[in-house]
Amino acid sequence: MIIYIHGFGGSGEGVKAKIVRDYFKEERVLAPSLSYVPELAIQTLTELIRLCKENEEVYLIGSSLGGYYALYLAERFDLKVVLLNPSIYPYKTLALWTGQARNFYDESSFMWSEEHVEMLKQYEVSHLSSQKNIMLLVQSGDETLDHREAVARLPKVKTIIDEGGSHSFEDFSSKLHIISIFFELF
Repeated sequence: MIIYIHGFGGSGEGVKAKIVRDYFKEERVLAPSLSYVPELAIQTLTELIRLCKENEEVYLIGSSLGGYYALYLAERFDLKVVLLNPSIYPYKTLALWTGQARNFYDESSFMWSEEHVEMLKQYEVSHLSSQKNIMLLVQSGDETLDHREAVARLPKVKTIIDEGGSHSFEDFSSKLHIISIFFELF
């Protein structure tokens, strides 16, 4: 089972989630719409991973804030993970978004607080036991996050840096074959 983890203000119905579902077949992909409250998002993902691991291998794909969550969960459960333009220090970048925040999928809004920002700190991975289970895909044109932070934080992982692009990860579908090989899903 592949679990796709969306970013801040995203949705399990977003563009990248749909691309993953279409490529890997819907019955092999879970893409939940997660709470904006970090503790609730991690609880939901933890429950999904535990349930899925009872019957099959679990793989994670995380984008932006979802990449931060995915890295934490991959380390906790010893899973293979692909990170797309991941947020490495979301407690810094998302501190700028406190107040009324927007869901990019349906235009609804929510209150993002300093308490939420503080919650993010408890999911930081200080030591990675196995960088061979991590693939990093970044685009240098990411206008939201500096891709060099991810590259510096994860120096020994399989890394693909696309020149240009954007935070939404342009031409993401062209990377699905590489992801499939990395997950060993032939």
